[in-house]
Parts: sequence; C-alpha cells; structure tokens
Amino acid sequence: MPEVVRTPLSHPAWQHWPGSLLAAAIILLAVCGAGALFWQAPALDIGDLWASRYLRSVVLFTLWQAFLSVSLSVLLALPIARALDRHRNFVGRGLLLRLMELSLVVPTIVAVSGLVSMYGRQGWLTVAIQEWLPFLSWNLYGLNGIVLTHVFFNAPLAARILLQALESAPSTQRRIASQLGLGSLWLWRSLEWPSIRPVLPGIVALVFTLCFTSFAIVMTLGGGPATSTIEVAIYQALRFEFDAGRAALLALIQLLICGTLWWLVLRKGLDTALVPDRQLVISHARPDAKGVRKLLDSTLLAAFVLFLTLPLLAVLARGLPGLAEALAPSGFASQGLRLLQATALSLGIALPAGVVSVVTSLLILGAKPGNANTPISRLLETSAYLPLIIPPLVLATGLFLLLRPKLGIASEGLALVALINAMMALPFVMQLLRGPLRNLDPASTRLADQLGIRGWYRWRWLHWPRLRRPLALGLAYGTGLSLGDFGVIALFGSPSAPTLPVLLYQQLGSYQINAAAGTGLWLMVVLLALFGLFNLVGRPPTKSQGLHSPKPNQLETSNA
Repeated sequence: MPEVVRTPLSHPAWQHWPGSLLAAAIILLAVCGAGALFWQAPALDIGDLWASRYLRSVVLFTLWQAFLSVSLSVLLALPIARALDRHRNFVGRGLLLRLMELSLVVPTIVAVSGLVSMYGRQGWLTVAIQEWLPFLSWNLYGLNGIVLTHVFFNAPLAARILLQALESAPSTQRRIASQLGLGSLWLWRSLEWPSIRPVLPGIVALVFTLCFTSFAIVMTLGGGPATSTIEVAIYQALRFEFDAGRAALLALIQLLICGTLWWLVLRKGLDTALVPDRQLVISHARPDAKGVRKLLDSTLLAAFVLFLTLPLLAVLARGLPGLAEALAPSGFASQGLRLLQATALSLGIALPAGVVSVVTSLLILGAKPGNANTPISRLLETSAYLPLIIPPLVLATGLFLLLRPKLGIASEGLALVALINAMMALPFVMQLLRGPLRNLDPASTRLADQLGIRGWYRWRWLHWPRLRRPLALGLAYGTGLSLGDFGVIALFGSPSAPTLPVLLYQQLGSYQINAAAGTGLWLMVVLLALFGLFNLVGRPPTKSQGLHSPKPNQLETSNA
C-alpha cells in the first residue's frame, strides 16, 4: 500500500471543526449585528437622508476626507518606499522600519495629543511659523487636522507594505538592471511598477477603510458638525439623541460602502500583507542610488523621520511633568489613582482580546484545507476579513441595538468590547501567523506523521519552536490594538470608569493639557512594556536548549 504523505497542516478531520465553528460563529455574530441594523433602519426612511442637510453633509464629508487621506498617504508612501529600497545600509534604517510598523498599534488618541502639541494653536511648529512667516495661517482643527493625522498613521504603513513589494522583486531582474545601468524612470517602468501594481488595490482599500471609519481623530480634531463623519454621527445618535433609526441607517450606509470596496478587492484575491513581513528579501543593489538622487532621498527620509518622531517627542516632553505630577504623593489620590484604575481596566479588556484573537487565528488557519475553492475555505476567508468589511463601530452599533435590553451589567458591556476588539485585530494577527504556520518543515512534519505524534507533543516539538516568535508578536499586536481602542469603548463604556484612551480624551476635552500629556505618555509606556514583555516570551532559547527541530530520538521519546 503506498505511503500517504501529509501536507504540513494535515490533521484528522475532527481537528478542522473548532476553527470552522469559530469562523461560523464570527459570521453569525456579524449577521446578527447587521440584522439588528436592518430591523431598526426602517424607522427612518432612506429619503430622509438626502432631505436632511446634516446627514447628507456627514456622508459627503466622510467620503471626501477619506479620499484626500488615501491620496496623500499613497503619494507620500511611494517615494518613501522607493528611497528605502534604493538605500539599504544607512544607519538607523532598521529602527525606522520598526517605527513605521508601530504606526498600526500606536494609540490614536496619543498621537493626536502629540500632533496638537506640534501643530495646534500653541504648538511648537505653529508658533515658529507665526514668527517666521506671519502671512501664513494654519488651523489644525477641521479638515486639515483630520487629513494630517490620517497621513501620519497610514503613510508609514502603506510605505512599509510597498517596500516589501519592492524588496520581493526578482533578483535576476535587479542584476540585469544594474548591469545595464538603467535610470530611475526605466527602473520604475520595468521593475518597480510591476512589483507594486498587484498590492496597490489592497493598500488603497485598507487605508480608505481606516480613514473612512476613523473615530477618535474626528472626535478630537473635527471642530464641529460641519466636519463630522459617519462614525461620529452614529455615536452622537446613540449616546446623546437616542435615535436608533438614524444610527442604524448611517451604519448601513457605512457597511454598504466598505463592503462594496472590499468585495471589489477580494473577488480577485488580496495580494497585500496587512502586516508587513519582518523578513525582507534583500536583493541586488539599485543602480540609481547615487549622486543627486542620493541627496534627494536623504532629504526626503530625514523629513519623514522628523514627521514621525516630533509628535512622539512632544508627547514625551510634555508628558514627563504631567506624569510625574500624577504619580507624585500629593496628586496620587486624585490623578494617580484614577490613572492606575484606567490602566487596570484597559489591560482587563486588552489582554483577553489579544489572547482571543491569537487563539481564533490559530484555529481558523489550522482548519483551512489545502484546496482554496472549497466552501469551508471560502467560509474561513470570509470570517478572516469580515472585520475589515464590517467596521467595529458598525458591528458594535448593531449588537448594541440587539442586546440593549439585557446590557444592564457593566461587565457584560466590557466583555462585548473585548470580543469586538479581538475581531478587529483578527485580520492583522492572521497575517502574522499565516506564513510561519504554512511554512513548517515538510521533513519534520512527515516524520511526526510516521511516528503518530499528535496533540500536545506535536505542538510542543513541531509547532511551538517555529511559532513562538510569531505568536508573541501576534499577541502584542492584538493586545496593542485593543489597548488603544477608543471607538467601541466610547459606545459601551462608562465615563465614570474610563479606559486610558477615554481618560485621555476627557482630559483633552476639558483642556487639561499637562494631565493629558502625562496620560498619553503613560499609555505609550504601557504599550511598549507589553511589546517588550511579549518579545521576551517569543525570544527563542539558545541552541543548547533546542532551538531547532527535534531529532528523531526526541520525537520517539515524546511519542512514548
């Protein structure tokens, strides 16, 4: 009888069911949330949307600011990615790449406080511009601040993904281009554009969704009803006006726009890595990385570094006195105690959300069969990208309308926040785990299959050594995304028991600038501490402790 060779992810049929059931539960949860919206939406006729000047302006402004943000983010990301691709050995390049990756998890409200310190009415840069160029006027609040903050967050992420696409260009083509001495324009036509063209639709869809569903940025920098977005209008309709019909209608419009966009992208497959791979492909050097081009690239990268670091440095400079005041014995009873309580509540939501996102990603990836055209595979892919199609606040609105008669206990609302945050992080965590999980060593896998190693021993000796670091990074991303959440918690949370982002927003709203800066710095410290802790957990042991694959005698001992 011929030997059956299993694929690296082949398991008994029953092991596919947990992931499939989880995927079905995610889809069911989303359907229930959307169904609640459909149930409430008839309370307000669709014609009232265009009859109301306010609702019409909200929808049009949301589309306009998202379009501007996407355009500027991609236009800035393209030259940054090309400059980083041309120069791979300058000092600080690795640190810059890590900083660009962190733009995905830096709490929005913290970056907003830093940008206010730089570009606000009394900001460092604003004061300098008024002194040197008094004829120039600048107002951070409104469309200017919203677009600037969106570019601050999304341009680094887009540039990092574009850089990965450029780095993955075939080395043979790079070698030929170097030998021919092709200029920048010819390199763009023959090498760069074919590399980035497949990933551009995914980048545009991702950045558009992040800007279209922006909440904390618009709440802080919007400046009035004329610059409200759909998410802010949903929040105001539920929290202040108690108009469930209007909130449901706006949520349905948002779902329709985001869902249509992602359907257009996903119907041909997604070629974009939502989270960049740290293992970049370093290939042959480019022939245009010298002369005037080198000077221009250096100037561009220096300006980009200042653009990213100055707001964070402003948070550090203004946050140290505020944090010291909050933690001092004289102010601890009022500010420090509230800060620690908000920290405990934030971690109580973020840590379970991170664990749930990692476990769910593992089970869904482990359940996906090799054939990508099966109904189960389509179900799993749909559940993976559903949080991008249905924005978190839209899902939260539907569940709020569905469960509001029973959400009388605060802990139930916080558990729902943790669940929605875990779903929000699911697409990014799955991107981190998909590659390592699919690229397991076939020889070790076949040996484990032949020895009949299953269950805990298979995980301990085969999967854990290779997934240790990706799992720790995925847990850090899932926890960090939930820790900085301000949208869902603003809907379900209580102002008297705020999380760190809500506390920071309250301080900014009451013009407690020093206290807000201290809270923002503390939130960044907690986030960096979590990433450092998970990095220690994911650090592989030394070779003497068995860093590489187990030997056959180890597998036999484990099987025994």
